[in-house]
Amino acid sequence: MHSNRLQIWIVIDQLLNALLWGWSDETLSARAWRCRFKKSRWMWAVRIINCVVFWQDNHCQSAYQSEKLQRHIAPEYRSEKGQ
Repeated sequence: MHSNRLQIWIVIDQLLNALLWGWSDETLSARAWRCRFKKSRWMWAVRIINCVVFWQDNHCQSAYQSEKLQRHIAPEYRSEKGQ
């Protein structure tokens, strides 16, 4: 179960992504990792975000993997693949 503090950080990350015309249920961190080879600005975003979240190694990659596994949503909504 996620702590409330972690949930708040995830919401902030999702809000930032939505404000930058991204999907509302995807975090900016995961989007940056997903798009890192499409445009150079996304690789820069990965570097900046990973520096800001210095206490977690490879934050953007971890965020992307969590999105793919649907770890950020309630277990009742996860697909069979995500569990």
